[in-house]
Amino acid sequence: MIENKPFILKGETGKDILLDVHYKANKSPKPIVIFCHGYKGFKDWGAWHLMANAFAKHNFTFIKFNFSHNGGTINQPIDFPDLEAFGNNNYTKELTDLDTVIHWVSNNNPLNSEINKTKITLLGHSRGGGIVSIKASEDARITSLITLAGVSDYKSRFPSGDALTHWKNNNVYYVKNGRTKQNMPHFYQFYKNFIDHQNRLTISTAVKKINIPHMVIHGDADTSVVVQEAHIQHQWNPNSVLKIIPNANHVFGASHPWQSQELPLHLNQVVNSCIDFLNHK
Repeated sequence: MIENKPFILKGETGKDILLDVHYKANKSPKPIVIFCHGYKGFKDWGAWHLMANAFAKHNFTFIKFNFSHNGGTINQPIDFPDLEAFGNNNYTKELTDLDTVIHWVSNNNPLNSEINKTKITLLGHSRGGGIVSIKASEDARITSLITLAGVSDYKSRFPSGDALTHWKNNNVYYVKNGRTKQNMPHFYQFYKNFIDHQNRLTISTAVKKINIPHMVIHGDADTSVVVQEAHIQHQWNPNSVLKIIPNANHVFGASHPWQSQELPLHLNQVVNSCIDFLNHK
């Protein structure tokens, strides 16, 4: 029987962090997997809950959480009721949130008997892949790293030229969310924060420092983060394991909402690859 328990952590960036823990309640310490969602994402998107349960069935304690400024709230964690928070999000806030979650895991919490604090894997999707790569490169508590369709560079994803000047002058630009139809704001602080912390937030620098087991997973039909970004990360860390999923898109066949009780084919391949990697690293 898989348990799924929610928790609220006090955030250090002005908003709290909602997380849930999936595990077999058998009082046996299990390796931990901490999952970070991507851009315009949230912990309950699509089939992530099925992915969490699949890890739990294979004797991992799986933790997924919403970044404090992802646009959700504690009472409405799905989609984006708080666009002001979304616009004020940035990469260093996400790294701080992740540190808060790791600290909670590594210290006294209600699930101490179910977790092995000496085995902590970070798993990140898309933009979250960059976050977990940076965190793994600087935090000795992390023992392995897996990225799913992870980005290889943050700077190139910002506007440039006239669009950047326009953003600076207006303090905000908007991105249309095709699913929710919301105009999602990005305040200029996002770019300024990146420039102020560019050394820390350069993914190539982080990946080249990785000296723990490291797996890079990507679909070769990804149109949001092209598969070449996986190959270049593997080149930065030749000791990493590169897994390309044929015909898989950016979300490995999932969508939101996900009505089936089964994982999509490609995401199931991802989960099996991750579990095999973690059990044999």
